[in-house]
Amino acid sequence: MSIDINPRLLRYFLAVAEELHFGRAAMRLYISQPSLSHQIRKLEEILGTPLFVRSSRWVQLTAAGRTLLAEAPTALAALEQAVERTRLAGSGAAITIRLGYTPVANFGTLTVLLDALQEEHPDLTIDAREIFSAEIPERICAGDLDIGLALSPPPLDGVGSEVLRRETVSALLSTRHRLCAEPTVPVKALRDETLLLFPRRLAPVYYDGIVAACQEAGFSPEICAFEDPPVNAMLARLSGGREVGLAPASFAEHAANLGTTLTVRDVVDPQIAADLSILGPTNNDPSPAIASVLATARRCAERHGWLRGTTV
Repeated sequence: MSIDINPRLLRYFLAVAEELHFGRAAMRLYISQPSLSHQIRKLEEILGTPLFVRSSRWVQLTAAGRTLLAEAPTALAALEQAVERTRLAGSGAAITIRLGYTPVANFGTLTVLLDALQEEHPDLTIDAREIFSAEIPERICAGDLDIGLALSPPPLDGVGSEVLRRETVSALLSTRHRLCAEPTVPVKALRDETLLLFPRRLAPVYYDGIVAACQEAGFSPEICAFEDPPVNAMLARLSGGREVGLAPASFAEHAANLGTTLTVRDVVDPQIAADLSILGPTNNDPSPAIASVLATARRCAERHGWLRGTTV
């Protein structure tokens, strides 16, 4: 059975239940006592049970009234919260955005974006979660995420994507490696090397792009994918000096700075793209909060030269 109760009736009930006096409750609510009595009788009719025992000298709650007194504040608070969240969702203020980001975004992108969002939208709360690129579009489509930062994300219906930061792929080398003597590393020079890459399942489009560049240069690459945390795993493997790590330039520079025996070289002929994209749901009525995040991200990209393949 569905019961339609105006929240105002619950507020009237609570005032009488707390005062146990219709006159004082009416003054508190700024309405007349006869009007308040009428509204309480209306609530009792809707519920099909008396809520108060009345006499000329006192007012007491019935068992049903005591039950409603225990439940009504929670019900009203939940309703008010739902209304407020709906209102704020429409205004784009004071709302939480769930952001999923690839580990690669940790290196010079995520912090810059979060700082800009804090400055431009201080009432916006960002719940940032590290997630591998391949999972992010599906999580947005399922409603688990609002925004994503993914490395060369696979396309998915219902999810929009635009490049936020355009990088090249760099070679991360031990200072003892033979290619370290060259200013750049042509793709064809990797023919006889073992390449360290993120596992394909984590960023399939990015992985396939590297394989395609090698095949265009006339060979099928020998690849070793590492499963451990990216920076630590690559540093450990490269310290032996026999393998070449391939990673987005920002990641490679960060890893090289952590290891005194490592250096970075640009991979050229052809350059291999490592595009970090920002993703969001595609619908006819996008959230103003999501639109605000996207607009701030675009300003960051322009300010820092991310789409020109440079950093500031």
